[in-house]
Amino acid sequence: MIHFNQPHLTGKETEYIAEAVLKNGKLSGNGEFTKRCQRFFEERFGFKKCLLTTSCTDALEMAALLCDLKPGDEVIVPSYTFVSSALAFVREGARIVFADSMSRNPNIDADQIEALITPRTKVIVPVHYAGVACDMDKIMALAEKYNLIVVEDAAQAIDSYYKGRPLGTIGHLSAFSFHETKNIIAGEGGLLGINDERFIRRSEILWEKGTNRAEFFRGEVNKYGWCDIGSSFLPSELTAAFLWAQLESMDEIQDRRKMLWNEYAHLLKPLADAGRFTLPDIPEYATNNAHMFYLVLPSLEKRTELIRRLREEDILAVFHYLSLHSSPYYADKHDGRRLPQSDRYSDCLVRLPMYYDLELETVRQIVEIIAR
Repeated sequence: MIHFNQPHLTGKETEYIAEAVLKNGKLSGNGEFTKRCQRFFEERFGFKKCLLTTSCTDALEMAALLCDLKPGDEVIVPSYTFVSSALAFVREGARIVFADSMSRNPNIDADQIEALITPRTKVIVPVHYAGVACDMDKIMALAEKYNLIVVEDAAQAIDSYYKGRPLGTIGHLSAFSFHETKNIIAGEGGLLGINDERFIRRSEILWEKGTNRAEFFRGEVNKYGWCDIGSSFLPSELTAAFLWAQLESMDEIQDRRKMLWNEYAHLLKPLADAGRFTLPDIPEYATNNAHMFYLVLPSLEKRTELIRRLREEDILAVFHYLSLHSSPYYADKHDGRRLPQSDRYSDCLVRLPMYYDLELETVRQIVEIIAR
């Protein structure tokens, strides 16, 4: 079976986990490896502050807490995304206003956002699908005009850029994922990026179960106590040690993934030109971090047939999100607007196998089967 995803190990993960246990004697969170990983993001990409979390969902939930939402406040989220993009804000009592995707790629259609803004709107959540940037100039201009907070869902967007700026560093807050299906992995794991200084102190308090414990260990206060709401968002040192091994090899991992992605694109272009399907769109303002390779088929029936044909050859290709606006949980809360592009991607998008250890010859084999 050629799997859709296969986690890649650099070879140093167990070495660093052993170092955390045997040398540092530190298993719980916020130890040396946690600090290394956070510094890596701050220094390489320019975040004002980074905090590791147990998942991207936790990072989004921290962001939702920092937005200080009240019941009935509105948050604009694309419908074509993972449930966590909306769930984090629903937990704070927000009403989700779903936005449609663009026709050219699954990202939120920035030109449609302003019509969704009301006096109750507080947050916009752009999701950088497949690591490809949303139109952040338009989104940030709306945020400034209406005094809104932008939370970038950059779960898939590590080491990807918008007009030369790292994704996750443009909005006020951002969230990344290190789930085993991502480019850089820790099994589970996430990261909250903070770009607005007004959120820095409170983010540490939320991260440390509502206490100012981080300030205490830096010697900034002589005791710590319960200051705010919060939870146990920080991961163990074992997760951070695993992640550090991956971050050390990030450039190598990215280079190989891009090589595989480019091979898919080169070989599939003639079929796309013939109208068989649409290839991923990378706008001129965006870079490609090779998180996934997807095709958009003309219909649900065509996609189902392609997935079936590949599976008969022991190749696992998979569809992706189902539109959240029509989900069992939120359908009766949605305002009834049709979101045709979101539904089109739900019906027609298929993801091909894409991972570091995929062989070029296997990519060619997959393309040959698609071409039949």
